[in-house]
Amino acid sequence: MTNAACILVADDDKAIRTVLNQALSRLGYVVKSTGTASNLWQWIEEGIGDLVITDVVMPDDNGLDLLPRILAARPNLKVIVMSARNTLMTAVQANERGAFEYLPKPFDLETLKLVVWKALNSEEENTRTTRELKSNINEADHLPLIGRSPAMQEIYRVMARLMSAELTVTISGESGTGKELIARALHDYGKRADGPFVAINMAAIPKELIESELFGHEKGAFTGATVRSLGKFEEAQRGTLFLDEIGDMPIEAQTRLLRVLQEGEYTTVGGNRIIKANVRIITATHRDLRLLIRQGLFREDLYYRLNVVPLRIPALRERKEDISDLVTHFCLRAAEGGLAHKIIDKEGMLLLEEYSWPGNVRELENLIKRLSVLYAEQTITRETIAKELNSSKQELDSDQINTNESLSESIERHLSSYFAAHENTLPTPGLYNRVLKELERPLLALTLEATQGNQLRAADLLGLNRNTLRKKLKDLEIPVVKGIK
Repeated sequence: MTNAACILVADDDKAIRTVLNQALSRLGYVVKSTGTASNLWQWIEEGIGDLVITDVVMPDDNGLDLLPRILAARPNLKVIVMSARNTLMTAVQANERGAFEYLPKPFDLETLKLVVWKALNSEEENTRTTRELKSNINEADHLPLIGRSPAMQEIYRVMARLMSAELTVTISGESGTGKELIARALHDYGKRADGPFVAINMAAIPKELIESELFGHEKGAFTGATVRSLGKFEEAQRGTLFLDEIGDMPIEAQTRLLRVLQEGEYTTVGGNRIIKANVRIITATHRDLRLLIRQGLFREDLYYRLNVVPLRIPALRERKEDISDLVTHFCLRAAEGGLAHKIIDKEGMLLLEEYSWPGNVRELENLIKRLSVLYAEQTITRETIAKELNSSKQELDSDQINTNESLSESIERHLSSYFAAHENTLPTPGLYNRVLKELERPLLALTLEATQGNQLRAADLLGLNRNTLRKKLKDLEIPVVKGIK
C-alpha cells in the first residue's frame, strides 16, 4: 500500500493490542500501539497518525475524557472508541464527545475493519461539535436500559447516534420488550430533554376519540364538549410525542397525522386556527405495518414518513445473556421499593435463562416482584421459580381459552385501559355518547354480517324498527351487501 495510513491504537490490554496490530498490518496499514493515554497524546501532539482506536479505561487517563482534547488539537482526526463497559451511557458519551464510532468489547474483527475503512475513506470531515454531558447524570442511578448482549449493544450504538438528531423513529418489537423505555431515553438524552415527553397509546383509546385526544377540540365541537381541550400535540410542544401502538390508529386519524408531518401544522377538532407543531415524533408498534398496508389498514405514505429510522427491539429470548443483569436490577429495584431483597440461586438462574419469556422483560420484572412478595426465604430456588412460571403459564392458557367473559366485563376492561392512559389528566368531555357510538357500530355491523345482510332479520334480532336500523347504518357509514334487504 503506497502512503499507507497510520493507525494509533491505545489499550492497556496487551493481547488486544497484538490482535489489532496483526489484523490491521495485514491490511497494509502502519500501526503504532501503546498501553497508556500519555503516549497516545504525545503522538497526537506530534502530528502522528491518521486514525485513533482507543480504549476507555487506561491506567493514566480515560479515553472518553481524552476525546475532546484530541479533537480540539486535531479536528479532522477520527477516533474510534472501544469499551468493555457496554452500557447505553458509554455509547452516548462516546457520541456526545465526538467519536467517529463506538465499538463494545468483545467486537468482531470484520466489523472493526469495516469501521476503519469507513473512517479513513470518508470524504465528510468529522465536524461534530462536542458538548458536555449534564453534570447530574449518574450512570448507576439513571441507566434507562439494561443489557450487554450484542443485540443490545447494536441498539445502544444506533440510539447514541439518534440522541442529537430530530429524525422520526419507529420502534418495533413484541409487547413487553421496553419500547417506551427506548423512546424515553431518546428524549431524555436528546436536544428536547428540557421539553415534555408525552405518551399516548392508540390501542387504549376508543377510535372515535383519537383525533380529539391528539389534536384537541374546541368548545361545542361535539356533544359534551363544554370547554376547549388541549390535545397531545399541544401538550408536547418543544418536546417529544410518543405514539404507542401506531398500528391501531384509524385511517381518518392517520390522514390528519400525515398532514402534520408534511406541513408541520394542524387544527383542533371543530377549529380553524392553524397551530404550528413543534414536536419530535417517535412511534412504536408490535404489529407488522407492511402487512397492515397490504390489508388497507395503514397508509403507505404515512409509513414512510414515520419509518425514517426503524429501530427493532429484540425479544428477551433473543438476548438471554442479559437475563442475569436484569434479574439483579429488578431485585434491587424491588428492595428499594420496600420489598424483601431476593437472591436467585445458580440453578434458578439457569431456569430463567432457559425459559422462553413470551411476555419479555415485563414478564421477568413481574416475576421478580411476585417472588419478593410471596416468599419469605431470601434465596429463591429453581423449584420455586418453576412453580411460579408454571402457574403463570396456566393462567395465560386459561385466559386464551376463556370465552365466558361477559360483555360488561369486557367493556370494563377496555375502559380501565382508557382511564389508565389518562392517569394524570381527565378524559375528553363527551365520553358517554362517544363510547355508546363506539359500541354501536361493531354491534350493528356484526349483526348484519350474522344475518347475511338481511336488514329485516337484523332489526328483529336487535329489537329495532327497520327504518331506525337503516338510518343508523347510513349515519354510521356501515356498508350493506347489495341485493339483500
